[in-house]
Amino acid sequence: MRILVVEYEHKIANALKKGLEQESYVVDTAYDGQTGYDLAVSEPYDMFLLDIMLPEINGLELCSLLRKKHINTPIIMLTAKGQVRDKVAGLDTGADDYITKPFSFEELLARVRALSRRPSAIIENTLTIGGLTLDPVTHTVKRDGRTIHLTPKEYGLLEYFMRNRERILTKEQITGHVWNYDADILPNTVEVYIGYLRNKIDKPFPHKPALIRTVRGFGYTIGA
Repeated sequence: MRILVVEYEHKIANALKKGLEQESYVVDTAYDGQTGYDLAVSEPYDMFLLDIMLPEINGLELCSLLRKKHINTPIIMLTAKGQVRDKVAGLDTGADDYITKPFSFEELLARVRALSRRPSAIIENTLTIGGLTLDPVTHTVKRDGRTIHLTPKEYGLLEYFMRNRERILTKEQITGHVWNYDADILPNTVEVYIGYLRNKIDKPFPHKPALIRTVRGFGYTIGA
């Protein structure tokens, strides 16, 4: 899951990025509304965390602009303002949730998880394909009851596959959702990580059908 954090205070933005990445999310940061807008309309994100008090374009205006562009990605507003009218203004511009500073990181995580469970199409709490299960809350992965240990990047790649089961995903789509926009991606990076996943979720189960398949000339897909 890829998240864009738009937060004026660098210390807070960087702390959120570090904490969310430790929870296996892919995170990009911006420190002003214009940069946040440029990223939001050009990169594929699964959620936005927007500070209200942003330079150039404030958070409320940014939220409104994104909705006018028909970008329906879930938005959580972050602000030190706690008055009811400020919360109403945030929700009325199209935000999905609102959290007042200072907040606990555990509460923010809970809100992120809650919103990720109710996009336009309902997503199951636990993703399951052919005996392979992934729990987005505990970040545990199992196949036939056997726990599979993944690195954060491997987990992010597998979650993206499982949320798009039976769809053919191109390399461009994969890098856009699983890596930061400024990540140093080599031409064979996707193939390397696909190999890592196969070594963990397919090869140890020789009597089970392989789940990750290559569709030559198009990309990759996962399915039973």
